[in-house]
Amino acid sequence: MLLSLCLILLGASAAKGQTCTDIPGKLQQLDAGAGEVYGVTTSGSIYKWQRNVWVQVPGEMAHVSVGPAGVWATNKRSSVYKLQDNDWMSVSGLLKQIDAGGDKYLAGVNTEEVVYCLNRYDTISGSPYTHFTTIPGRLVYYSCGRLGCWGVNNASDIYFRYNVKPTACEGSQWWRVEGSLTMLEVGTDGSVFGLSPDGKVYKREGITYKKPTGTSWVNLNFLLQVKHVTYDAGALWLLSLEGDILKCEIPGTGLSDLV
Repeated sequence: MLLSLCLILLGASAAKGQTCTDIPGKLQQLDAGAGEVYGVTTSGSIYKWQRNVWVQVPGEMAHVSVGPAGVWATNKRSSVYKLQDNDWMSVSGLLKQIDAGGDKYLAGVNTEEVVYCLNRYDTISGSPYTHFTTIPGRLVYYSCGRLGCWGVNNASDIYFRYNVKPTACEGSQWWRVEGSLTMLEVGTDGSVFGLSPDGKVYKREGITYKKPTGTSWVNLNFLLQVKHVTYDAGALWLLSLEGDILKCEIPGTGLSDLV
């Protein structure tokens, strides 16, 4: 049972004894946000976690994201889609990885590692004709939350984007954050979790309004290698190298903590 692989935290947090649950099925990628969870299989089938079961969503995608900006996805050809009135609406633009976790704005990267974002007006307009903004720099993964956006490049360097706003999603400047991660995900509440090159899970501590980049990375010491991580509403969702799904109860960064 994957339940035996529950994380054990070291030091002062060891007494918390996090609880993990084995979720049925196998996925290639998944995303949690705004109280919902979506995932895709290696064959491109799309599923939504609903009432403790996976419910298939029509269509075939490679990457899916859910958050305040809605439900968005990209297919194997990098075409972008938005789930509109329970149907996938084709949207202008090409992205390999997409993130809907910002305040109703969208972010992502293409196959050439160019970084893009879509202001809130375009995400809520319901129109298939969108105007993506190019952000300076090159990244392989880009994720946004309430206090800003985080990304990693192909050398596993970590960056934070300052002054990202719903109506000005390009932000103002990059800040190099210490550490080395291959991917990271920002929760709707501003929590940040990431994966190291060897599949270990890290949480960013010390995130506040005054210091949105936080203070340090904490290794959560899972007893398995992880290939994908996402967080929302007190639940950390993990995918093992084999695609097995694990859901763990873990405190994030609540509203009261962001002072």
